[in-house]
Amino acid sequence: MMTGQEIKEQDLQYNLHSWSKQGNLNPIPVVKSEGIYFWDAEGKRYTDMSSQLVNMNLGHGNQVIIKAIQDQAQKLCFIAPSYAVEARSILAKMVIDLLPANMGKVFFTNGGADANENAVKMARMVTGRNKVLSRYRSYHGSTYGAGNLTGEPRRYPLEPGIPGFVKFFDPYVYRESLEFESSEKAAAYYVAKLREQVRYEGTQNVAAIVLETITGSNGVIIPPDGYLQGVRKICDDYGIMMICDEVMAGYCRTGKMFAFEHWGIQPDIVTFAKGITCGYVPLGGVAVSKKIAAYFEDHTLLCGLTYSGHPLACAAGVATLNYYREHDVLGNVQKVGKLLGTLLEKTKEKHACVGDVRYIGLFAAVELVKDKTTREPLVEYGEDPQGIMGSIVKMLEQRNFMTYSHENMVLVAPPLIITEEQLTEELKKLDEVLGIVDKEII
Repeated sequence: MMTGQEIKEQDLQYNLHSWSKQGNLNPIPVVKSEGIYFWDAEGKRYTDMSSQLVNMNLGHGNQVIIKAIQDQAQKLCFIAPSYAVEARSILAKMVIDLLPANMGKVFFTNGGADANENAVKMARMVTGRNKVLSRYRSYHGSTYGAGNLTGEPRRYPLEPGIPGFVKFFDPYVYRESLEFESSEKAAAYYVAKLREQVRYEGTQNVAAIVLETITGSNGVIIPPDGYLQGVRKICDDYGIMMICDEVMAGYCRTGKMFAFEHWGIQPDIVTFAKGITCGYVPLGGVAVSKKIAAYFEDHTLLCGLTYSGHPLACAAGVATLNYYREHDVLGNVQKVGKLLGTLLEKTKEKHACVGDVRYIGLFAAVELVKDKTTREPLVEYGEDPQGIMGSIVKMLEQRNFMTYSHENMVLVAPPLIITEEQLTEELKKLDEVLGIVDKEII
């Protein structure tokens, strides 16, 4: 068995790490994990306060999911997507049963990025149009198509990009220069601007409007009431497909099975990944309306992947969805999420560096500022030359609170099995670090 140092040295010698300069990396050699915790080779325990990449909704070492994978491996590890497999058949029905009544079929993918790419392809095939609108503060994946759909700086290496991908602004009320009387007034403003942009692009040219139902890593931006209903109306008026990216927000994360349920809308297409298997085996998918499914009855679906609907992944998905229901995970998210909101509001009130806190279920971001009055961000968008946010994440790591930052935000999105006691214990660490930021950084 390799020592922790050997694991790290060999990792750095042969692996390229994503989103990182390779020369100054110092990865933690992780050797085991369970629940909301994981351990390094020296036996040090860390708390996973971001569910890794907001995908391990049921935490680490879930024996039900592991057993389902083992059982499937004994029967059948792989067969091409053209065959019918029990686990895939069961999972597809389970997914459709969880979605609104307008939804009809599922196309399984390997993960979220290719789910979004295939969703765009389907929308273009069905409508015969070429333009796709998505938001600036969005992340839909880093493959070439999904990377063009993405709006934030991770799209830059792909530019000049694919023609037809158009960006619009998020309903980011906290950073808006206008003051709104209500959430509904804010929604009306953003919807009107989007409708205007759709018209300028040519309503007959727009195939789809794609949005993270709740903007994820780019700040957990929760749409004001009426916004998603307004986007739905735009799509209805002009024959545009509404695609909700639920890769991060789906599967109980926000206190509903899917985030769009909070606003009572029915998307045309829903993309998902992460929480359907909680990272135990990679899996994503595109759920489409009955209308879209009917279109492909006599039109060829020009989408295909070798590992689409992999039997091991589908078995993990069946076990995961059953676990959510049988263990009332939604109930826990609603209960512990209420505490999370209370504690974050206290954090905002206490710390000079905290400009805003946004939370829904167990999905939250703490936005850091230099000045609460001016709302000047702690680091500017797309810039952090002094590594300020990295140093804050490092201080949290020193206290075994493991998460990540994006722009001037610190993400708080623990596994959905976390208890109130565990959450309270961990947020004390965040409070301590924010106190240091108040005194030494701003």
